[in-house]
Amino acid sequence: MWLFLIAGSAILLGLYDVAKKHSLAQNAPLTVLLCTTALTTLFLSPWLFMEPGTLNGHLVLVLKAAIVTTSWITGMLALQLLPITLVSTMKAARPVLVLVFSIILFGERLNAWQWGGSALALAAIFLLSVTSRRDGVDFVRSRGVLYLVLSILTGAASALYDKHILQGLHLDPLFVQSWTNGYITLMLAGIILLRRALMHEAGRPFRWDWTLLLIAVLITAADALYFFALHDDGALQSVISMVRRSSVIVTFVVGAIFFKEKNLLRKSVALFVMLVAMILIFVGTL
Repeated sequence: MWLFLIAGSAILLGLYDVAKKHSLAQNAPLTVLLCTTALTTLFLSPWLFMEPGTLNGHLVLVLKAAIVTTSWITGMLALQLLPITLVSTMKAARPVLVLVFSIILFGERLNAWQWGGSALALAAIFLLSVTSRRDGVDFVRSRGVLYLVLSILTGAASALYDKHILQGLHLDPLFVQSWTNGYITLMLAGIILLRRALMHEAGRPFRWDWTLLLIAVLITAADALYFFALHDDGALQSVISMVRRSSVIVTFVVGAIFFKEKNLLRKSVALFVMLVAMILIFVGTL
């Protein structure tokens, strides 16, 4: 059952990435994140009162919120500076990091299939780095690539922490989702206010876009499916992370159609190699 839940989450996550890219044409990245997270918190507000939780539980979620906020902000900045096809394909490497750190932290062991998949994933990243130069992206000097790497690393850390929260501490999925989004909203609001106070400027004026509501709906549904899938004691985080990142297929196809990006044939080769890597990891994990 958890595998079907995470497959649905992957589809919604791909659509979420496309909608997020579109929204950046209207508003600044932090503004988009604050609005959509606040809307998500509003959607989940009934559970803020139904599941008050313990002090220890809230401290755990504050740390999770800090990790997620870092990943989201750097991911948004990368999405603003880089082509969506590049970002979506690079993010497909995150399951490999989750798998590697699962070995270190949770004592998991890689078999031949999983090692083969990890090697192919690294090869896909190399192919993508070569192709990206045709888009004018220098992997060594690009700020967008730096933001993207930070987003991937903190995203992997968040996924590993989720396993600890939901399977180790057995926290309720809706308690985790609702309160985490609430804390993220507060953190983003504080960051925006501090940034404006230090820079002594109002920043880009806010423009309402119905895409913001769509983003909030998509991420709320995608995260709910993810948390319920991971809450299953039989769920494997390495598999969940890999399947969820298959959202890259939706992002790549829809993004290529809407944003008319370049060098799609070469990028699709890297994407294909990445998908084969995921399949090998999936087969090796069964």
